[in-house]
Amino acid sequence: MENTLLGEERIISGEERKEGPIAKAIEKQTSKIPSDVFLWSALGSMGISLVLKMAGRKHDALFLGQWAAPFLILGLYNKLVKVEGHDKMDKKGKKAY
Repeated sequence: MENTLLGEERIISGEERKEGPIAKAIEKQTSKIPSDVFLWSALGSMGISLVLKMAGRKHDALFLGQWAAPFLILGLYNKLVKVEGHDKMDKKGKKAY
């Protein structure tokens, strides 16, 4: 029996982890969206939140202000999809996109 370090991940040669068809379809569509859309959406939600706060609509301002983080996270996901792709290469060695 082999000794292994804690946390060491063993990968069986020839076995690769692939994304499912739903993840591939989502990534194919989200990679078409420019990254600027997510940045401007986050900035827009913060700006609208500021205007609402100054207008005395505290709860509406908080609601819209909390949208900034999810927009930025979606932007990061979008960028990762564009840089890394879902599998970079499919089974035949061709580019996935």
